[in-house]
Amino acid sequence: MEKKLSVNNLVVSFRTPAGKVQAVRDISFDLNKGETLAIVGESGSGKSVTSKAILGILAGNSIIEGGSIIYDGMDLLKIGEDDFYRIRGDKIAMIFQDPLSSLNPIMRVGKQLTEAMLLKGKAHQKASRNSFNQTLALLEKTMAAAGTDSTKAHTLCQNFDKFEFKHIEIEQTYNTAHEAAIEVLDDITDALFHIEKKALDDPKYTLKEIVRLSKLTPNDFVVSNDKSKLEAAVKTLESVIPSDCKSKNFTASKAQLEILQGIMTEALKKEKPDFFSMGYYAQFSGKSVPVSMPIDELNKMMRTYLEESFLNEFCEEASKALSFSAKESARKKKEAIDVISANRSIFDSDSWDVKSCKEAAEKMIQAVEASIDPIEIHKDGLAWTFAGSIRASQEHYFGGIDKNKAAAKKHAKQQKKYDNLTAKGKQPTWKVTPSTAVDLELEQDNVRELLNRLTEHYKEDLAEQNEVDFAKKTKELIEFFRENASGAVSRVTKEMAKYKALKLLEEVGISEPRKRYRQYPFEFSGGMRQRIVIAIALAADPDILICDEPTTALDVTIQAQIMELINHLKEKRNLSIIFITHDLDEAIKLGDRIAIMKDGEVVQVGTPEEILTDPANHYVSRFTENVDRGRIVTASSIMITQPVVARIRKDGPETVLRKMKEKNLYVLPVVDGNRQFLGEVRLKDVLALRKAGNHDLSSIVMKEVPSVLENTTVEDMLPLLPEIRQALPVVNEANQLAGLVSTSSIIIEMTGKDKEEIDQIVQNAIEL
Repeated sequence: MEKKLSVNNLVVSFRTPAGKVQAVRDISFDLNKGETLAIVGESGSGKSVTSKAILGILAGNSIIEGGSIIYDGMDLLKIGEDDFYRIRGDKIAMIFQDPLSSLNPIMRVGKQLTEAMLLKGKAHQKASRNSFNQTLALLEKTMAAAGTDSTKAHTLCQNFDKFEFKHIEIEQTYNTAHEAAIEVLDDITDALFHIEKKALDDPKYTLKEIVRLSKLTPNDFVVSNDKSKLEAAVKTLESVIPSDCKSKNFTASKAQLEILQGIMTEALKKEKPDFFSMGYYAQFSGKSVPVSMPIDELNKMMRTYLEESFLNEFCEEASKALSFSAKESARKKKEAIDVISANRSIFDSDSWDVKSCKEAAEKMIQAVEASIDPIEIHKDGLAWTFAGSIRASQEHYFGGIDKNKAAAKKHAKQQKKYDNLTAKGKQPTWKVTPSTAVDLELEQDNVRELLNRLTEHYKEDLAEQNEVDFAKKTKELIEFFRENASGAVSRVTKEMAKYKALKLLEEVGISEPRKRYRQYPFEFSGGMRQRIVIAIALAADPDILICDEPTTALDVTIQAQIMELINHLKEKRNLSIIFITHDLDEAIKLGDRIAIMKDGEVVQVGTPEEILTDPANHYVSRFTENVDRGRIVTASSIMITQPVVARIRKDGPETVLRKMKEKNLYVLPVVDGNRQFLGEVRLKDVLALRKAGNHDLSSIVMKEVPSVLENTTVEDMLPLLPEIRQALPVVNEANQLAGLVSTSSIIIEMTGKDKEEIDQIVQNAIEL
């Protein structure tokens, strides 16, 4: 299973007037692709802090003391805000508790949906191009420093820029057509369904929208051979729309829609061309791209041309530059460690001097900043934020001295007044201000901890220096260039944003989306507002969706609808979801796995069934005691896995009777040599068979007996109880006997009573 997110040994604390408070302690969990991980816990257990740490939106007084959060190969705790900007919302989105706090009450819903897309698109476009240009210029400079002829380095980088931009230009044209083809196919499928049901909401708008989108699809690599057929079908559809809408008879439109559906279906089956290689060919060969060539042949030819003409040489020089830059960085990291070691005695003392501390800090900052590898793709967050962190802690400390003096003076004054009032027999209704405003020791500890962390981090980097794969680093660099170039070319128009917004509103279950698009949040119910928030979160098509108690502010009926919607969207989009809740029932309904938190720690992670049947401690047991186990517990977890069986053609009546006597049984399941379940034999029938002198069990096997699969819940087994003779056979998909579930086990799980209580009830029933 593909891992999308990995949280490892995360520790988060907060600075408070009362000192440092640890909110999250050594938390670890993984999130897989297409999986819902439900994080459950009481208020204050650290659920929301964990989710905010993942998104990089913790409060300013937070301290991340340790751990890592790995997404897409990056440690989110070690990247800067610029890098986080590209992840937050685009790759990892969040839905908060209260929809009103997430929506602007004086802005139309449609504008809030589209504005996010447009602003994000423009910012991403600009940032991507700047990042591309800066990194390429830096690479060129480093190539020259590493020994590559400066003219050659300039030519290589300039040519890479030219063909890279060309490749994205070609790909963008393809993507526009390809995305339009997907949307056309979706719209056609919906339109045909509603035509069949005679329930097409707005026929004229729907059909004209299909025509508009179809006109965007005639790209050589999307519908190449079918281009003329497509254009003819679109033209015919456009001509029949007025008469069909007037007569409300959509026979002609339906016929053309089916033709378009076939064309689009075939188009979307085609392989995507290698535009990266195609960009170089188009830029430097002086020839047009042979679009009529089969895609696999075209891709092979383009790759060969690129590698032989350019890429191998570029990668070789780029790899030299990366190696050179990494070695220089390693040398300067050693120097930075020495500088920190030589100056940290000032910070290790209890008494700090302003001048000495600032001078020592600036020496450290200069050494650390000089040690940063400028061409490293994934920024070292600890090194990049070192200057800001150590300066801030110093400011807090030295500023805190004056604040504490003022606080002590105010405290003494108030205390005197308080004592005078109490001496007169009066009881003040107010409290005395604390004598300390800033925890000076905490600020000192923060600086020392920062120095320790950076030193250890640098030592680890130096130890791993010889293991770095620079060929792999070069590939990552090229992928970085490709991603940024793609972002620089791609753009979102107002028309595109509006169309996407309408589709999103429809997807989250808001009827009449074009009407709702122009309304304000106050015109919607709480459930509808939460649907809009979900639509906004989905606008960037994220990989991971974090839901921070999204149903808490809603009534019970709406809660169920929103949960159903989230589950539906997860399946449809193959989303990975972190669902935060204090309600275990909610977690069980949605979660593929559940993580239970207590006092900032994860006390157990497992499937709902594992949590219920094998609680890790008393807290988990207490947490799960009111859960309806019958809906969760399956046959596989309560069955006897190695039951006594009668083997056809191998066991005779004597053997079967002995097995029954040893285990006090009056019914045995029957299997063949491959453990295929055949049925059951009863004690009285075995006795009769022995009396008759017959040794063949097949004549007494009862075939019409109930059996269940391993994933059958106790709730679904309950109706079978009247048909069960002694135990319920459990089989796998191949009808092999996997185990037996006793009737008492089913009753225990449904009632919550233990075996002794069940046995007593049975005995009382017998006596009566």
